[in-house]
Amino acid sequence: MPERIYNFSAGPSTLPEEVLAQAAKDIVNFNNKGMGLIEMSHRSKDFIAVADEAEANLRELMKIPANYKVLFLQGGASTQFAMIPMNLLGPGKIATYLNTGVWAKKAIKEAKLFGNIKVAYSSEESTFNHVPKDGDYSVDPASEYLYFVTNNTIYGTQFAAMPKFEKMLISDMSSDILSREFDITPFGLVYAGAQKNMGPAGVTVVIIREDLLCRTPANVPTMFQYKTHADNGSMFNTPPCFSIYVMGLVLKWLKKLGGIAAMEKINREKAAILYNAIDATDFYRGHAQPGSRSQMNITFNLPTPELEAQFIKEATALGMDGLKGHRSVGGCRASIYNAFPKAGVEALVAFMQEFERKNG
Repeated sequence: MPERIYNFSAGPSTLPEEVLAQAAKDIVNFNNKGMGLIEMSHRSKDFIAVADEAEANLRELMKIPANYKVLFLQGGASTQFAMIPMNLLGPGKIATYLNTGVWAKKAIKEAKLFGNIKVAYSSEESTFNHVPKDGDYSVDPASEYLYFVTNNTIYGTQFAAMPKFEKMLISDMSSDILSREFDITPFGLVYAGAQKNMGPAGVTVVIIREDLLCRTPANVPTMFQYKTHADNGSMFNTPPCFSIYVMGLVLKWLKKLGGIAAMEKINREKAAILYNAIDATDFYRGHAQPGSRSQMNITFNLPTPELEAQFIKEATALGMDGLKGHRSVGGCRASIYNAFPKAGVEALVAFMQEFERKNG
């Protein structure tokens, strides 16, 4: 494969090179069938085998118990902002949310259309530079669930430990799923858009406890009921076939690497290299408070907006793309998801040191 740049984009993001190479072949001729994967019927024996294998590997990697359904849905993670309360709430029912960033705030707005939503904690006044600890908030015991976003891509924050609520947790894990081990059993539902750690954009994975499938109010449209998709093996309508297939390749790659435990070790090493470089100088300033730092999205500022623009321009010219921070917070952001190579982090740190030497 020709020389590749380092893609620090927050998503869609970098994928393993071996996955890209295999997908490039299979998009033209899958399993020597004489046609490409994206041309095949989603109800064909060949594609159903692809979907089944992807689910089996995800269950193995995440240790998903048998009483959870794995759904491959469309509409992006944003559709889940509404689907969750549509299915699990209703008039008079309460849910508690933690507001730790843009995506949590959007989910809160949608949830208020379907139930009584309590916001137990918000870090908005501090520009979402931290996530709360368990003692920082209380959850209304009448709540059906506690909702939170595990990793906040825009602000570079992450829950180091999962919050606790005895009824059930629900979480948007779009930007750190498969990056670290966790126990799924306290969760009623976990979901993630694929385009950061799992594969290309187009498929959203929902992992939902089976007993919740019967909670849906009768007035929820068929397409927006989780039970519809669970009963039909995610084939109620034509699924995002290519995205599911590539996700399956990524899961195989992750298994070959040693699974999530091995990936977590690599991720912590990559993040430490960059955080150590930021902490070693006053020229770079991390946005997230140290106790809330993300292992996936590292946000930082330089002394002036002009230097930030120059930094991004020079880095891009050297083959380090996607370092511009989100418009709502500015600065720089290095997204170093599972498939991002350690060599890319080391290259960025070397550039940071040289840039400071010239401009500090």
